[in-house]
Amino acid sequence: MSTTRSIRISALLEDRDYDLQLTLVAGEKGLTRTLNSPRIQKPGLALTGFTEHLHPHRVQVFGNTEISYLRTLSEEKQREVLTRLFKEDLACVVVTKSLELPPVLIETCEESSLALMKTPLLSSTFIQQVQAFLEEALTETSSIHGVLMDVFGVGILLLGKSGIGKSEIALDLVMRGQRLVADDIVDVARRKPGAVYGAGNPVIKHHMEIRGLGIINIKDLFGVSAVREQKKIELVMELQEWDPDQEYDRLGVEDRFLDIIGVQVPLSVVPVRPGRNMATIVEVAARNHLLKLQGHHSAREFAEKLNRAIAEGAMRRTLGEEVE
Repeated sequence: MSTTRSIRISALLEDRDYDLQLTLVAGEKGLTRTLNSPRIQKPGLALTGFTEHLHPHRVQVFGNTEISYLRTLSEEKQREVLTRLFKEDLACVVVTKSLELPPVLIETCEESSLALMKTPLLSSTFIQQVQAFLEEALTETSSIHGVLMDVFGVGILLLGKSGIGKSEIALDLVMRGQRLVADDIVDVARRKPGAVYGAGNPVIKHHMEIRGLGIINIKDLFGVSAVREQKKIELVMELQEWDPDQEYDRLGVEDRFLDIIGVQVPLSVVPVRPGRNMATIVEVAARNHLLKLQGHHSAREFAEKLNRAIAEGAMRRTLGEEVE
C-alpha cells in the first residue's frame, strides 16, 4: 500500500542534507503546520493585494524585491498588507540573503502563528535546494516483500512467494561480488517521474535471513563494499516454481512491465527448479538490461534475423518454382 507523505514545517529547520541554513525568527507555534506540496512561491503581486494566484499551504519566499517593497510602505500599511496576506493560510515565510527583517513582519507572523525563518542563501539557491528537500521528503512511498540487489550497477528487485529462494540467490550474488540493498522488506519511493528507488528497512537493514542459519549481517560478514543504502529499481525478476503445464516466454521479444507506485519497471518472469543456477541467470539478466540501454535488444534482433531468413527462403522457393 502506497502513501503520500506530509511533513511539519519544523522539518525544514532539522534538515542537515540540503544545507538550507534556516533559523527561526518568529511564529514558533506555526512549526506544527504541515506541508504536502514541494512547490515554492514568491508572493510578488500578492503584497499589493492581488492574491488570485497565491496558493495556500506553500512555502513563501521573501527576497530582496519583497522586503524592499515593504520598506516603501508605512508601518500601518505594512501591517495591513501582511495581515491580509497571512489570512491565505500560508505554510511559512522564509526571508533569504539574511536581509534585515521589518519589525512589522516579525510581529505579524508572531500574531498569525506563522513560522518566520531566514537563511543566508540567495533566493534562487534556496528555492532550488528546498524544492529538492521537499521532493524527497514528500515523495510517494510503499513497501514490497522481496530482495533488492545491485548487480553490475543495475538495481534488480527479486520477487516471489516466501521460501522460493530469493535470499539464497542474493547471498550467492554477494559471494560473486554483487551488492545487497535490502532483504525481505524493500522500502520504495518515487523520487522523480519515471524513477523509483528502493532501500532497506531501517530495522533490518544489511541483514538477511537464511533458513537453517538464521539472521546474518552481510555488512559485518563481507564488508561495506557488499551493501548499498539505496538503489534505483531498473529491473524486476519474479521467481515462480517451475510448472511443466505452463508455457514460459522463450524469446523475450515482448517487453513486460510491473507498476511500482506509478512507475513502469521492466519485468521478467523466471521459473525456478533444481539445477538452474539462478545467480548466473540474474547476472545475465543485468548484462542483457545494460545491452538494451545501449540500443541492443538481442531477442528482437534475433527475431528480425529469423524473419528475414524465412522470407528469403520463401522467395527462393517461389523463384525456383517459376524457373521450372
